[in-house]
Formats: sequence, C-alpha cells, structure tokens
Amino acid sequence: MRIEGKTFLVTGGASGLGRAAAEAVLAAGGHAVLVDVNAETGAAAEAALGAKAAFAKADVTSEADVQAAVTLAATRFGGLHGVVNAAGICPAAKVLGKNGPHALDLFEKTVRVNVVGTFNVIRLAAAAMTGNTPDEGGERGVIVNTASIAAFEGQIGQAAYAASKGGVVGLTLPVAREFAPLGIRCVTLAPGIFDTPLLAALPEPARISLGQQVPFPSRLGRPDEYGALVRHVIENVMLNGEVIRLDGALRMAPR
Repeated sequence: MRIEGKTFLVTGGASGLGRAAAEAVLAAGGHAVLVDVNAETGAAAEAALGAKAAFAKADVTSEADVQAAVTLAATRFGGLHGVVNAAGICPAAKVLGKNGPHALDLFEKTVRVNVVGTFNVIRLAAAAMTGNTPDEGGERGVIVNTASIAAFEGQIGQAAYAASKGGVVGLTLPVAREFAPLGIRCVTLAPGIFDTPLLAALPEPARISLGQQVPFPSRLGRPDEYGALVRHVIENVMLNGEVIRLDGALRMAPR
C-alpha cells in the first residue's frame, strides 16, 4: 500500500510505540488519527504532529468511542485505509503472590484492553475499509497489531499479560484469512524490550541491565525502529497473516 494520502488509525498513538507508528505514517505522507485515553497527552501529540494528525479520545474497549474515531478519520481526512493497534497495558502480578491469588479483575482487565480492545478496533475499522476502492493490486486496507515476545516466553509475573498477547497472536491468521477476499491484510508485530514510557520510570542502571539482555544490539529497542517496521508492513503487500518478532534475538528467561 502507498501510504501517501492514506489515513491510518493508531491506537495508543499519543506516546510510545503508537506515537512512533504515527510519526512513520506521517513521514511517508499519510494521515494519522491518534486514538488514546489520555486527553492531555493526545492533545499535545496532535499539536506537535501537525495538520495531518488528529486526536480522538477513546477507550479501545468501547464500541462508541472507536466508532467515533473511525468516523473522524472519514470526516477529517476522507476515509480509513489502515489500523495500527498499539494500545495496551502491562500489569505484573504472580498467580500466587505474597498477598494471595492473582486478582481476577486485573486479569480480566488486561485481557479486555489488550485482546478485546484490539478485536474491537479490528472489526469496526475493517467494516469501514471494506468500502474503499481497491488499488491496482486489489488491496483495500491493512491492519497491524502489537503483541509481545511475552506471548511466547512470558516471565513469572506476566501470566495476564502473556495470555493477552497470546490472544493477539492467535487472532492474526484467522482474521487475515477471513479478510483476504476483501483485500485487507492483517499482520502482528511482537516487540521485545523497547524504550517506552512503561520503562521510563525505571532507574537508569535497571534500564541498562534490561538492554544488556538483548544479544544484539545490546540495548533497549527504539520506538522509531518499531515505526520503521510498521511502515514496511504497510508497504509490503506480501506480508499477511504473519507474526514478526522485533527483539534483537532476545529470548526471555523465566524471571
């Protein structure tokens, strides 16, 4: 897909990996609708990214919120051609911790935001993209999801997070197969340890230690490296139904 002139919905688009994906889309001449629950961060991102970006305050688990963001893409920029699902939460809790069993509501919330939220965006965005005129290759749209290498090597304390990201991995191929006749692709990225706001609160020695676990390059991933891969997935029509690790060959230990 040619990004220039196209519009992409980016969840979690106000910061971190989502912001990097939005910047990659904008750098290629596209438009980005930044979907985020944080109004202050979202408004600041919209102002910083310029006229080709628009902010939509939305909870990805809300049908009304996401539908409003899809509508904004159409009214502000003339349509919707792709989605980058980068919104998510990453709680840490043992199944049997010092204070007793894992809180069930925390597990449910993690699955709801990371899996149900991703699915909610997929279904509503795809409904809009089916109305696009296919390009010369027959493509109408593209969906890029974000899982994690925790889906494959979840660590102790990551039961909820790993299960939720495993859910994102699991829906990739069925969605790609169902949407293939419509000319809509679905690909999932599985990042390793990236320098995002989730890690910003850690002391610098801890951040360095995390980076040194990566075989090469031995550092935290940069959000722009994630953004670069998002752009490549959008532009490479043969990528479909696949989960791509972006982790510097990291395989996470049990803890």
